[in-house]
Amino acid sequence: MIEFREINNKVILSYSSEYPGPAWVYHELDENGQVTISKAFSFTRNELISSRDEDNEDAPIEFEVAKRTGQYYCFPKKVLTLEHDLYIHENVSLERKLFIAERNISIFPKIDRMVSKSIYVGGDDQNAIPESVFRDLLKKFPNTYELNRYASARISSVLSSYLDIKEDYEEQYQQYLNNKVSKKGENLKLKFSEIELLKYSSLLEKLKFMLDDEISYSEAQWQEELLHIILLLYPKYIYVFKEAPVRDTYNNSNRNIDYLLIDSSGNTDIIEIKKPFDKCIVTERAYRDNHIPLRELSGTVMQIEKYIFYLSKWGRKGEEKLTKHYKNDIADGFQIRITNPSGIIIMGRNKGMTVAQKQDFEVIKRKYKNVIDIITYDDLMQRLEFTIAQWTETHNKAMHPTATVAAAPSASGDG
Repeated sequence: MIEFREINNKVILSYSSEYPGPAWVYHELDENGQVTISKAFSFTRNELISSRDEDNEDAPIEFEVAKRTGQYYCFPKKVLTLEHDLYIHENVSLERKLFIAERNISIFPKIDRMVSKSIYVGGDDQNAIPESVFRDLLKKFPNTYELNRYASARISSVLSSYLDIKEDYEEQYQQYLNNKVSKKGENLKLKFSEIELLKYSSLLEKLKFMLDDEISYSEAQWQEELLHIILLLYPKYIYVFKEAPVRDTYNNSNRNIDYLLIDSSGNTDIIEIKKPFDKCIVTERAYRDNHIPLRELSGTVMQIEKYIFYLSKWGRKGEEKLTKHYKNDIADGFQIRITNPSGIIIMGRNKGMTVAQKQDFEVIKRKYKNVIDIITYDDLMQRLEFTIAQWTETHNKAMHPTATVAAAPSASGDG
């Protein structure tokens, strides 16, 4: 048994044992000059403060284990076999389980290997681990039952290929982990619901305003304004570059992509934005019962496909060229990558289309879906409306967690 007490600004560790008696500690010190207790505390005669009582071999053996330094007790690194000293605040109750987990696992050496300075537990030191956090950490150390389950699972996974196993130990271990009570973190979706709701509502309001007054925008102005909406609607993209260079290796010439999107992993995609002219998607008249793409749509698709082709053929050399070209615009060490680029086309309206036109347009979109996402402005509004409906429901749950939230109204919009 290990107990701690404070005497004259020093922490004394008292060790006692019924079988074998504690006398073995003196024998170990005499033989080796050092003794380890509970696989955690390493002492020499320098720390020993009790003396052997031959008339009472069961008397506790005491060692000086720490000294007060301000509001902390300093445990020298050599005592706990650490690379850094350990400091425990005076208000933290010292007990065996603070230092030793089940199966005599020494706790602080495992922490010490992960840090580069002294460890502080409790108190106001700027680098201190709060006592509550440290206590939670102790609970996460595996207990004997969990270790046994884990060992059985690992052994059975090997033996099951050769022998019939009585039970599915791997499944039992996974079931145990699934049933463990874990610390549930803060629901960030609920926390940010109001901000997200405001963001997407503002985007929808902005888009509707632009569509009501699109004639007053030049093509370039329209593209610049819409890009702000796109980057917020697709937050994976962190950079957008206008007139991005690309090498046409087949014709040995340089070309420019209108807008090149770069995601947080450095991967490139292409976006084409056209003003929302009416009747630029599919023909009004059917050709052999099919509404076929109009020149504006088919030409834009062809343009995107060619840019994707140029980028893919440019490959590694293109990655190096683009990274160097935009080195002043991207973060240090950030690499632009060309890995199966895809495209986004935003153009036209499907409002006012007949059912047959919408069906044929959907066939066209699905034909290119693996490479190009073709989005009309009505599609864009509908995506925003669905997103707003979702965040509205989340926000209502945050405001009234015990109330029954009615289903969010379906988003309006054609198509």
